[in-house]
Amino acid sequence: MNCRNNRDEAKDEIRTGTSVAAIKRAFLDNLHYIQARFPAVATPHDYYNALAFTIRDRLLRRWLGTAQSYYEQASRTVCYLSAEFMIGPQLGMNILNLGIGEQVDEAMSELGLKLEELLEQEEEPGLGNGGLGRLAACFLESLATQQFAAIGHGIRYEFGIFDQAIRDGWQVELTDKWLRYGNPWEIARPEIAFPIAFGGSTHAYRDDSGRYRVEWKPDRMVLGVAYDTPILGYGVNTVNLLRLWQAQAIESFDFEAFNVGDYYRAVSEKIVSENITKVLYPNDEPIQGKVLRLQQEYFFVSCALQDAIRIVRQRTPDITQLQEKLVVQLNDTHPAIAVAELMRLLLDEYLLEWDTAWKITRNTFAYTNHTLLPEALESWPLELFQRVLPRHLEIIFEINHRFLENVRHRYPGDEERVRRLSLIDENGRHAVRMAHLASVGSFHINGVSELHSRLLRSSVLRDFYELEPDKFGNVTNGVNPRRFMAVANPPLARLIVEAIGQDWLSDLEELRRLEPLAENPSFRRDWRSVKREARQSLAALAFARTGVSLDPDTLFDVQAKRFHEYKRQHLNLLHIVALYLRLREMPNAEIVPRTFVFAGKAAPSYYLAKLIIRLVNGVADVVNADPAVHGRLRVVFVPDFNVKTAQHI
Repeated sequence: MNCRNNRDEAKDEIRTGTSVAAIKRAFLDNLHYIQARFPAVATPHDYYNALAFTIRDRLLRRWLGTAQSYYEQASRTVCYLSAEFMIGPQLGMNILNLGIGEQVDEAMSELGLKLEELLEQEEEPGLGNGGLGRLAACFLESLATQQFAAIGHGIRYEFGIFDQAIRDGWQVELTDKWLRYGNPWEIARPEIAFPIAFGGSTHAYRDDSGRYRVEWKPDRMVLGVAYDTPILGYGVNTVNLLRLWQAQAIESFDFEAFNVGDYYRAVSEKIVSENITKVLYPNDEPIQGKVLRLQQEYFFVSCALQDAIRIVRQRTPDITQLQEKLVVQLNDTHPAIAVAELMRLLLDEYLLEWDTAWKITRNTFAYTNHTLLPEALESWPLELFQRVLPRHLEIIFEINHRFLENVRHRYPGDEERVRRLSLIDENGRHAVRMAHLASVGSFHINGVSELHSRLLRSSVLRDFYELEPDKFGNVTNGVNPRRFMAVANPPLARLIVEAIGQDWLSDLEELRRLEPLAENPSFRRDWRSVKREARQSLAALAFARTGVSLDPDTLFDVQAKRFHEYKRQHLNLLHIVALYLRLREMPNAEIVPRTFVFAGKAAPSYYLAKLIIRLVNGVADVVNADPAVHGRLRVVFVPDFNVKTAQHI
C-alpha cells in the first residue's frame, strides 16, 4: 500500500511539482507522450508545446481546486461578456503568475534550450484588436488575482482579425491562421453546447392558465460549443475561466445530398453555421456583413447566458434567485442584446411574469461604455433586426413602451426628451439603439476614465443620468503591471524588485517608493541602462520587420493603437511634418533627436484609416531618406501590431 502511495506521489510531483527536476521530467514526458517526439527530431515548436503542456498541468490542479471551492461556496459569479479578449501569449504570463520563472529557466538550460526562444514560438490568439479586448484580458487576470469568481465569455474566432502586411505603404490583410498548430492552453468542452436560434417568426397564445405567452419559431439553428482557457491569478491558487464559443452546424453533413452527388449541399449547413465564428468584425459594408455581425453578437451572448443559468441552477434551482448568484458585465454595446435575451429566457423558457423577469434582468447587468462618438454607439435597422431576431425585437418594443411610460410620468409634456430616451431611433432610418438598451437594462453604468465618465453624464447619456443618477460611476481603465512590466521587460522588473521588493506587482501604489531613488546616481545609471537595452530590443524588432534602422539613443515617441480618425494619428503626422520642415529650414535648430514609432491596424473596410497608414509610410519614406535630418528625425511603422509587439514597445 505504501509503495502504491509513493508511486502516486511521484506521479503527482511530475505533473504538478515546481522543482527543476519535476519540470524537466514533465517536459520530457510531454514531448514524448503528447508530442510523440524525441529531442533529435523535435522542432522549436515541439519544444514550446511540451513546455506549454507542462505549465498547463500546473494550472489545472489549481483550476479544479478553484472550481470546487466556487461550487461549494455557491459564490456570486461575474460573467464578463466581450466581443474581444486580447489575451496575448500565455506561456510567459503563466510562468510569472506561478512564480516559477527561475526553475523553468534553469530546467530548460539544463536541457540545452533557451526559455526566451521558446516564448517566441507562441502563436498569439487572434481574439482582439485594441483597447476593448486588452482591457477585458487585464480584467480577467486581475479578477483571478483578487480571487473573485469570474468567467469571461467571447467568441473563438477561427481566423482572428487578420495578419497585417505592408505593401507599397498600404495595409494588406492576410488570413490569421492562429489555430493552425492547435492551442495547447484551451480545453474543448463538446459536452457544454447550446442551440442558438435565428430568424423565423413568433406565435402568441394563451397557456392553460390563461397567461399570455409567445413561442419563437426560428427558421435556422446552430450549435454553440465551449472551449475553455484557464486564467491564473498572480501569486494565488485561483484560476478562472475564459470560455470561448464556436459555432457548429446542428447537422454538419447531409448524407442524402452527398449520396446523389450534390456535394455542396451536403456540407452547406456546416459552411453557413461556422461562418458565424470565422472572423472578428467581419466587413459590415454589405448587408450580409451586417447580418453576420448581429448573428455573432447574439450567438455568444445567448451561449453565455444559457451557460451561466445552467451553472447557477446547479446549486440554486430557483430561477428567481438568479441576480443573487450572477452579475453580468457588458463590455461596450456588442453584448447589449443580452438584456433582451435574458428577458426571453426568463419569459419564454422559465415562464416568469414580465415584472419578475424585468426585476431580475435589471439587477443582473452592468454596462461599461467605451466611446463618446455617436456613430460608434451601435444601432441596428429594424428591418434587419426583425429578420434575424424577431422575438427579441418584440421584447425590446415592450421594454421601450414601459420605459417611456415612466419617462412621461417623470417629465410630463416633454416629448423631445421621450424621443431622445427611446430605445428606437425614429429619426430617418428606424433603428434599435443598443447603448440605450444596455443603459435601461443595467443597474450600473460606467465610463473608463474620470473625464470620459464626466462627458458620458453630460453629453452622450445625459438624459439617462438625469433620470437615474445613482446608476452612474467611473472605473478607470488600468494596465496589468505583470504583463506589461514583468513579462515585457524582465530587466526593469528585476531592477525595481531589487530596490523595493515585489509587492508592486499586485499594488502599483508601491511604485511611489521609487521616488526617493530619483536622487540616487547609481540607481539612475542602472535605470538608463535598462531602458536603453529595451530600446535596442525594439529597434531590432523594427529592423527585422521593416528594414528601417533606429538609433536607441534617440527619444522614442510611440503611438500604438488601432487606426481611426478619432485616434488622431494624422495629428501626430502633422507634428512630424512640422518638425521636418523646421529642420529643413533651420539645419542648426536645437531639438532632441527623436524616433517616431507607429503601430496598429485599420478595419479592412475603413478606407480613410488605411489611407492614414499609407500616409505614415509615405512620410517615413521622405524623412528617412533625407540626409539633412539624419540622426535627428526618424519614422517607422511596425506592422502586425498585437500584444507580443506591444510588450516590445
